[in-house]
Amino acid sequence: MRRLAIAFLAMSSLLSHAVECTARSGARTAALLELYTSEGCSSCPPADRWLSQTSADAALVPIAFHVAYWDYLGWKDVFADARFTERQRQFARIAGARSVYTPQVVLHGRDFPEWRSGGAPRAIEAVNARPARAQLEITTSHGAKASVRAMLSPGVRADDLALFMGLTENGLATQVRAGENRGETLRHDHVARDLKMARAWSANGELATVVDFTMQPEWKRSRMRVVAFVQSLKTGEVLQALSAPLCPGV
Repeated sequence: MRRLAIAFLAMSSLLSHAVECTARSGARTAALLELYTSEGCSSCPPADRWLSQTSADAALVPIAFHVAYWDYLGWKDVFADARFTERQRQFARIAGARSVYTPQVVLHGRDFPEWRSGGAPRAIEAVNARPARAQLEITTSHGAKASVRAMLSPGVRADDLALFMGLTENGLATQVRAGENRGETLRHDHVARDLKMARAWSANGELATVVDFTMQPEWKRSRMRVVAFVQSLKTGEVLQALSAPLCPGV
């Protein structure tokens, strides 16, 4: 009996490590909602709170990119990353803007100042009404590794398209001790922890890749999601987006 119990426990362990979780995008387009923000920016906390009111689901993929160009004011944003700053600057170049600013909301590849006046629900519904021009699949299994597959719709060319894959975390908080937000406790959700890009499209418009995000000790797996989206590097157009939680209990 003891041997049987040991064998059962060993098999249970193997099965738990073999668990996989898969999410797939639908026939309609999910809206990619980006916020460019900084803990060193006094006008950003209201935008952070606004984004926290949104939830990642089949219709919406929110992500907060913390930029680093306000760090000189005396507070270094621990969530900021030079890649996120460069992403915003690249968007400004595409849009023909002379400068970048925070807080900036970008909805599905377009500047969206209407978030301040309550225009987001209707705009998101308009994006959701469009037939998807790509399909996405995210599979997570162990650690922070994800298999991501993108399939372009017939007739869609991959010339200027890229597959972006990121990792986000909810439930973050910082006690700010310097800079414009000194003395404030700032709370954040949908915070980008990592972002990677792939462009190796096959002749039939498919791209499959495995991305291994490097987990940091302070990151909480239960609060994290993998996001993926297909976007034009030339125009900023987003063809499809998808978000999925990291597979639990692995």
